[in-house]
Amino acid sequence: MFNAIGRIFRTPDLRRKIGFTLGIVALFRLGSFIPAPFVDFGNVQACLAASQGASGLYELVNLFSGGALLQLSIFALGIMPYITASIIVQLLRVVIPHFETLYKEGQAGQARLTQYTRYLTIALGVLQSTTLITVARSGALFPSGAPECSQLITNDAWYAILLMVITMTAGTGLIMWLGELITERGIGNGMSLLIFTSIAATFPGSLWAIGVARGWDIFALVLAVGLLIVVAVVFVEQSQRRIPVQYAKRMVGRRTYGGNNTYIPIKVNMAGVVPVIFASSLLYLPALIAQFNQPAAGEEPQPWVVWITNYLTQGDHPLYMLLYFLLIVGFTYFYVAITFNPDEVAENMKKYGGFIPGIRAGRPTAEYLDYVLTRVTLPGSLYLGLVALIPLIALGLVGANANFPFGGASILIIVGVGLETVKQIDAQLQQRHYEGLLR
Repeated sequence: MFNAIGRIFRTPDLRRKIGFTLGIVALFRLGSFIPAPFVDFGNVQACLAASQGASGLYELVNLFSGGALLQLSIFALGIMPYITASIIVQLLRVVIPHFETLYKEGQAGQARLTQYTRYLTIALGVLQSTTLITVARSGALFPSGAPECSQLITNDAWYAILLMVITMTAGTGLIMWLGELITERGIGNGMSLLIFTSIAATFPGSLWAIGVARGWDIFALVLAVGLLIVVAVVFVEQSQRRIPVQYAKRMVGRRTYGGNNTYIPIKVNMAGVVPVIFASSLLYLPALIAQFNQPAAGEEPQPWVVWITNYLTQGDHPLYMLLYFLLIVGFTYFYVAITFNPDEVAENMKKYGGFIPGIRAGRPTAEYLDYVLTRVTLPGSLYLGLVALIPLIALGLVGANANFPFGGASILIIVGVGLETVKQIDAQLQQRHYEGLLR
């Protein structure tokens, strides 16, 4: 392992790519601590010290921004607008035929879809920054209720609000550009690495808070359990069902093509972390509606607002956990059905002379692929639901906050991006040496 790491830094091109990536990551983290214009930095820090973190509506965004959301920094929105825009554009392929046509056109069409994603990212940046500033002005960003938390903005004039919206939206655009720079000139997928950095930056603080609040014996226990969770997640993320495929030989002129054997890899977790994001966002909607329907002073709250506040805003409530789990299982099937089309795969195999041994080409192949996909997705969806419930269970057992590092979207992204980046470094090494990073 140490010899492999030494080969990385002895390879000039690879060393330059890794150095460029680390430089962009450092710049990204620096921007997370630079406050936006007209933000009272002292009051923000006082509210952070008095509060345990973001309320339920903002936990996911704060996690993906590496804590920059609660800092009200120029990078407060983080990469979340881009993630949302990418998911929306991907889902629109099912609704809008033009998007599906662009996707099938190859590199040129996908470049157009990428451009649409950028435009939608900026629009979502304007919307989310306006919402964030409105919540910060109302004093509802921090649940502590300290008087400083209602005085986070030093200037309420329209030009000050406009400048803050422009600054945060520009920060989102800059993050998007930095991610694309890493993809082009660095190592790994830029957007994924920036998300990885944001989440990894919250690990030390979350673990330290557990040690201070519950003692260092609980801290050691959490580390041991976390290591087991990481091993289990790596095992499942690497698991796949390989469907064998054979290609018939065909003559083109004097040359023979085909005749080789390959396989279709169907991963146990084909949906990745997207169902967790879907389920979290959908469960935030009732709490968001209830927040904007709070009664005035001296009035009784409406019964439905009380019910939502009691059952759908507390992460450690059994009903919340059950709905969260069921939504993740349902969204997993929904997202896999969108991203993997058995009919299209069967048609492409038939076009190029491929077939699954024992299965007729065409419609029977599509039905077989759908059957295998349905069976493999079931344990994958249950696995996603259980991993996503780990922070909520830790919330009740250990007293950790909802950004508990070893579970949910955080551990899935950390492990997934880490594995993909290591594989890319290994491929770069194998291009220049006989041995790679992995054995």
